[in-house]
Amino acid sequence: MEMTTSPIVKRLFLGAMSAVAVLTLSACGQQTDDQNAATSTSSAQTTSTASEVTAMKGDELDKILEDTKKKEKYLVLDVRKAEDYQAGTVKYAVNVPTDEIDAKADSLADYKDKNVVTIADTKEDSEKAAKALMDKGVTKVMNADGMKDFNYTVITKVQFVLADALVKAAESGDYTIIDSRDEKDYNAGHLKGAKHIDVNNLDEEIKSIPKDKPVMSYCYSGNKAYKAAQKLVDEGWTNVFTANDGTKEHDYDLVTD
Repeated sequence: MEMTTSPIVKRLFLGAMSAVAVLTLSACGQQTDDQNAATSTSSAQTTSTASEVTAMKGDELDKILEDTKKKEKYLVLDVRKAEDYQAGTVKYAVNVPTDEIDAKADSLADYKDKNVVTIADTKEDSEKAAKALMDKGVTKVMNADGMKDFNYTVITKVQFVLADALVKAAESGDYTIIDSRDEKDYNAGHLKGAKHIDVNNLDEEIKSIPKDKPVMSYCYSGNKAYKAAQKLVDEGWTNVFTANDGTKEHDYDLVTD
């Protein structure tokens, strides 16, 4: 016997199918929204993790500072107050106190993509500065064990500066400027007023350097300049500075007079 379907039953069947379709689409939409939300949360967590300051052990930083090649890839910032920095710091550390980071942000702009290490007496003391640097757009920040946390190989009273400070010192005429490069490089071009010093004969060479004014040394990559500066400190000179940025790192205005 052939069965017939009434119009009422057909309408009820079609209505039920439409409801199922709506529920299915709604569920799919909810699933997509949940997936998007999960992806967004995951991305936020990744960004947050990437923006955290990296801790650096003292022995790791010490090895970098004792390697004349590796140290060129890092900028170490001693974030203590000036008087504490002047009493002794690790090699190649430039003094930028924590409360001066905002004011000196422009001078650090050229180092935003370099490995920047913060250091103080303890790693807790320098953590705030490390975070402030990241807020200023410095992308690779490491916070090292402090000088009371780890026994660094060298603690020096030589004060380290960047290129802009060397230029200002040379222009002021208030400093004795020492060029510690090879003599042929000095003759080819040096900072105006700079005196050539042969680092292989420092005992004799430093006798010509006056003690009544600050001294600033520079060279090609910072190594010979530091050697000359440390010799001066060892022999009783005070207010001795040296530039981490040598003629290799910075395009100075050199003269041949």
